[in-house]
Amino acid sequence: MTVDASASFVSGQTALVVPVPAAEPVVRGWRDRYDPAARAGVPAHVTVLFPFLPAPLVDADTRAALAEIFGSHPAFDVRFEDCGRFPGVLFLAPDPDTPFRRLTEAVVARWPEAPPYGGKYEPHPHLTVAQSEDDAVLDEAEADLRTGLPFSARVSKVDLVTYTGTDWQHLESFALR
Repeated sequence: MTVDASASFVSGQTALVVPVPAAEPVVRGWRDRYDPAARAGVPAHVTVLFPFLPAPLVDADTRAALAEIFGSHPAFDVRFEDCGRFPGVLFLAPDPDTPFRRLTEAVVARWPEAPPYGGKYEPHPHLTVAQSEDDAVLDEAEADLRTGLPFSARVSKVDLVTYTGTDWQHLESFALR
C-alpha cells in the first residue's frame, strides 16, 4: 500500500484495497520478501485509498456510505501485462486503470480530508511487488515477473482493512455492482 519503501504503518490506520487473488502465484514470493504490506498481512492488491480514515471514525454511517459509493460502480475486468517503477518500487500496472481512479475519486469526493497517500503522491493505480533501493533486486524481480505475465482478474469488491499495530486485518468487503 505504500509508494515508498517506508514500512511505518500506524496502529488504527485504515485503507481501501482491491484484492487481486489472481496475482498471488506471480507475485507472492517477491512480495513476501520485499513488500512491507505483504509481511503485515495484506494480500496482493491495488490500493483505492491509503490512508483512509482513522479506525475510530469508521462507524456504521461511514460503512453505509462506502457501500453506497462502491455499489454505484460496476464490477470490471483488468489485465496485468506490464511492470512499472517508482523510485525504489516495482509494481504491476493494471489495464485499464481508469476504473480504479474512479473508485479513488469517488471516495475522496466524499472524504476530502483523506487524500491519497496523505497528499504526498499523486494516485497511480498499481500492484506493488517489491520495494528496494537495490536496482539489481528490482531488475531480477521484474525479469521473473515477466514469465508470469499477462494475467487477468475480475474486480468485484473493495476491502476495508485496518492496521492493528502488528498486522493488517480485514474489516469488511463492499461489492461493486
